[in-house]
Amino acid sequence: MTRNNKILVPEARAGLDQLKARVMKDKGYRVNPEKPDNVKYEIAREQGIPLKEGNNGQLTSEQAGKIGGPIGGNMVKEMIKIAQEQMKK
Repeated sequence: MTRNNKILVPEARAGLDQLKARVMKDKGYRVNPEKPDNVKYEIAREQGIPLKEGNNGQLTSEQAGKIGGPIGGNMVKEMIKIAQEQMKK
């Protein structure tokens, strides 16, 4: 599956993938550190959403949000926590 999302600093991709793997593992998901994006399939199964590899054009925006929301939301919360800790120093 190709990545359609673009990050501002492409060199940060590996760090973001590590963050995603750590955060989602801390939330109780099984995460392959080599393929942290695969956690979305576990979340989709939990939600009863028919996510498959390849084209998922049949998904509604609501379904996609139920999959990506927990991932991105938890990553943002962790980044805020890290920033607050650094500001205290």
